[in-house]
Amino acid sequence: MIAILDYGSGNIRSAQRAIERLGVSTEVTSEYEVALNAAGLLVPGVGAFGSCIRQLLQINGDLILKERLKLNRPTLGVCVGMQILFESSAESDEAGLALVAGKVKKLSAKILPHIGWNEVHVEKEMNLMRGLNNQRFYFVHSYAATTAPDEFLQAKSNYGEEFVAAIQSGSLSAVQFHPEKSGDAGMQLLKNWVSAL
Repeated sequence: MIAILDYGSGNIRSAQRAIERLGVSTEVTSEYEVALNAAGLLVPGVGAFGSCIRQLLQINGDLILKERLKLNRPTLGVCVGMQILFESSAESDEAGLALVAGKVKKLSAKILPHIGWNEVHVEKEMNLMRGLNNQRFYFVHSYAATTAPDEFLQAKSNYGEEFVAAIQSGSLSAVQFHPEKSGDAGMQLLKNWVSAL
């Protein structure tokens, strides 16, 4: 079963429908034990970094994610659900979860937010992006990490500047784009993630 963490951030139903199209059972939950023990946990994120962090802390989501990482249980962060894994964001004074070293910054682009389809380039082969190098995914964001630690396999994209579009290390994966809104490429990414559970 895939748990989709419900902490008040949007996009939950579209993510749920996308995973269920793969024939996998899902449960939208804010319950600690359910989220901790699920075969996979998807962490959505829409809106501002600070409000997402505050809402996550209200359901002990920080503890869930940290414990899952210790137990090597697969977790996938999406959009702001990726950003909150980092130490901090220029968007907010709130601290991130620091599960990934580094900071999220405002993109250096003339037009923000970045809304639309962008190519994603895989730097080193990673299961999450298997068969998806140079494919286009759907983005909605103004902030992103521009670097990630060397222990993470990474995929990059460019909008005004190069930024980190996907990361994967051990049981922890995250994407800056929205796979549930990215057509066939997004479905393949979710299939890749689910197949590794």
